Amino acid sequence: MKTSFRKYILAAALTASAGTMMAQELNSAYFTDDFKYRHDMNAAYGNEQTYIAIPVLGNLNVKLQGSFGVGDVLFKNPYYGNPKYPNAKKTATFMHPGISADEALKGLDKNGNDLIFDMDIPIVSVGFKSWGGYNTIEIMERTHLGMQLPYEFFDFAKNMSNKEYSFDDLGMRGWSYAEIAFGHSRKIMDNLRVGAKVKILLGAAYADFSMNGVSAKMVGDTWLIQGKARGELMMEGAKFKNVKEEYKTHPGQYFNRVDGVDYDNAKIGGFGLGLDLGAVYEFKDMDLDWLNGAKVSLALKDLGFISWSNTMVAESSGDPFEFTGFKMRYENGSFESGGDEISDDFKDFANLQDKGTESGKTKALAATMRLGVEYPLPVYDKVKFGLLGTHRFDGIYSWTEGRLSANYEPLKWLNGGLNMAVTSYCTTMGWVLNIHPNAMNIFLGMDHMIGKTGKSMVPLDSNVSFNFGMNVAF
Repeated sequence: MKTSFRKYILAAALTASAGTMMAQELNSAYFTDDFKYRHDMNAAYGNEQTYIAIPVLGNLNVKLQGSFGVGDVLFKNPYYGNPKYPNAKKTATFMHPGISADEALKGLDKNGNDLIFDMDIPIVSVGFKSWGGYNTIEIMERTHLGMQLPYEFFDFAKNMSNKEYSFDDLGMRGWSYAEIAFGHSRKIMDNLRVGAKVKILLGAAYADFSMNGVSAKMVGDTWLIQGKARGELMMEGAKFKNVKEEYKTHPGQYFNRVDGVDYDNAKIGGFGLGLDLGAVYEFKDMDLDWLNGAKVSLALKDLGFISWSNTMVAESSGDPFEFTGFKMRYENGSFESGGDEISDDFKDFANLQDKGTESGKTKALAATMRLGVEYPLPVYDKVKFGLLGTHRFDGIYSWTEGRLSANYEPLKWLNGGLNMAVTSYCTTMGWVLNIHPNAMNIFLGMDHMIGKTGKSMVPLDSNVSFNFGMNVAF
């Protein structure tokens, strides 16, 4: 199952995606009082109740965002229903010969295509009042995956026109680690609340793939790829799988091409520290009555690093080499028939060779800053409005979001809201519903509402999220 999953994820990435990966909280709930996990967005927030998360289900969340989606690379199979192709499936990738280049590439951004996938799985999460404030203890698994692919990569894969292509903007990165966090927040003044969270990080894996000066051009009737491709994998106990291949440009000479990764003996290979900081200031006893009750907040999340014990390196030689192209060997034109072939073709395209192991590296976490302004309606305090700005600091994978929300609390144990957001990738809407009577807490929410879906209810747009939680509360 591991092999199949890895191949199809790679196939999807190479035919359709690009991006970054970060922790993903429910920004729609930032201004929702007694939302149990607000402390994950701003360490200064506490709760009225003690809570104990039901393992995994306490705050289950999946988030995907980017500049394009499945609908940009999966199409209706033009062979479907044709008697000449009785086994044709309903869908096909953009590589299908029956789909024109104009149709296949029209949904892609010429300035680059990004995709982000985040998943945090809570194992333990507890919050309680004590020691003059509110305290949290958490253990969770965090996985961040993402890619960035230039338009020219898709153009080359589909057209292979007689021109030179550049792939310098192509990059992929992923990491996975466990987080053990201890948080405390308290009032230090009547109108100022502050908080901090210290985190111990146990790294499982970090992978990065990039290209430097890589281009493709036609020489005679042959495509030559030149430049440097480099892959780094930091995973203690893992090793590259290699296959012996002959240099096409140097007959009789051989090299070990990377053909996968053996994870069987993998173990924890990274250790680090993280820090979250937050503050919330409430305006009180102001001469301007309309300002009383308003709040401003500032949070910094994931300040820190993970030090990895070793770095496995795979690089291309840098010498020009022949490439025959991405060949969709369709019998029925289905996505299922093409997934493995695309991943195999990409291995030829990258042409990575095992360079052994280098010393470990220290990688900074991708920090997030949030700035919030909250304003209760003076004539009806059950309604309040909020404006939240979020920015991720992560080099080429950075992103920004602004979210305007309206929140309503009809009952002491029931609240929620609707919001609209403008992000680096789209304009979207979100919502949250928080049910928090004594003994239980259930919440639902989305930062990105699901739009049009395809087969098996897979969203065709890459901007979608879902949060669900069940907690014991008292």
